[in-house]
Amino acid sequence: MAVEVVEELSGLDDVSFARDLAARTGELLLRVREEVGYADFWTLQDEGDRAAQVFIDRQLRAHRPDDAILSEEAPDDWVSRESADRVWIIDPVDGTSAFARRGSTEWAVHVALWEAGELVLGVVARPATGEIFDSQTVQLAPVQHPGRVRVAASRSRASDIVRAVCHDVHAEVVTMSSAGVKALAVVTGEVDAYLHTGGQSQWDNAAPVAVALGAGLVATRFDGSPIVYNGPEVEIDDLIICRPERIDEFRSAIDSRL
Repeated sequence: MAVEVVEELSGLDDVSFARDLAARTGELLLRVREEVGYADFWTLQDEGDRAAQVFIDRQLRAHRPDDAILSEEAPDDWVSRESADRVWIIDPVDGTSAFARRGSTEWAVHVALWEAGELVLGVVARPATGEIFDSQTVQLAPVQHPGRVRVAASRSRASDIVRAVCHDVHAEVVTMSSAGVKALAVVTGEVDAYLHTGGQSQWDNAAPVAVALGAGLVATRFDGSPIVYNGPEVEIDDLIICRPERIDEFRSAIDSRL
């Protein structure tokens, strides 16, 4: 599939650029689904990852040539990231297994920007539903389930400690694919929190965390410390994204389990 530089992205501010980049990547991925089909699960995953990575990389190098890039689908150049003032943290397809399942909407495109030691913006797009959330305009929705506590967790690898914490706060565990989809579930009021342990990488959660923080949610490591991005190690072992009115009870339950 041919991938061209999109000239319309020239001259945009960072938020508009990131939104358009995520949206156009999502459109490309929907075309990949149609053209490749679902007969071979692994082929569809691979082609989605490849096409999205090539497209995003070309747009960033064309329109933000002085910035460094950290992406799941490209070799990490720590030397360039270490000396860069700005780093784009990208997951071209978050939830590739869901992307390759017919009818699934639980996959996303993540675009985040780190600058001067912190995340300054994030965009999470859900191409299969047509939704795009960015850290500058996102608004926190009311809880959709008053009187209950609900927690988003990994469909494929919810850890024992996550399930134990949910038990301690009497929460219903709602399993989903894609870190971005789970973070957005907190933003939209579908769940009260998203808990994860067992390892992620910066590209898995940089954009979701930026959007969550923009919405006024709490987003930290399990021990309450900030999540640090653009470090030499790409792994991030754990995180919690939570509505502020619930954080104390979750923090107490986590502390008792650590």
